[in-house]
Amino acid sequence: MQLKKAAYVAAGFVALTLGTAGLVVPLLPTTPLVLLAAFFFSKSNKRLEAWLCRSCIFGPFIENYRTGQGIGIVHKVATLVFLWAGLGTTIWLLDQLVLYIFLSCVGVGVTTHILLMKTKRSGVNGD
Repeated sequence: MQLKKAAYVAAGFVALTLGTAGLVVPLLPTTPLVLLAAFFFSKSNKRLEAWLCRSCIFGPFIENYRTGQGIGIVHKVATLVFLWAGLGTTIWLLDQLVLYIFLSCVGVGVTTHILLMKTKRSGVNGD
């Protein structure tokens, strides 16, 4: 049983590391990877799960997902701006047609997913 818990902890840190990288790398989805890390930590180490859920960066993502509140409009806009800025920069720097088509499809898919997510309504500015 200890080996299983250690594997969950390791998987949690791998998912969290990738999710953290996803804050700046357009093709790495931050939120699903952080949620995966929370899942792995919940199966292995309650202290690590609590630490992640209290995180000022990732805690609100986990809380909003678990309670079904959705994400705020400010976060939706920021996500889409960063997504398209990153994709556009990558396309411009590498200037390859196949990459342009692939990243454009990824961008449209992620944009559609973000726009279809429930919008959290709380406070004056919707965030």
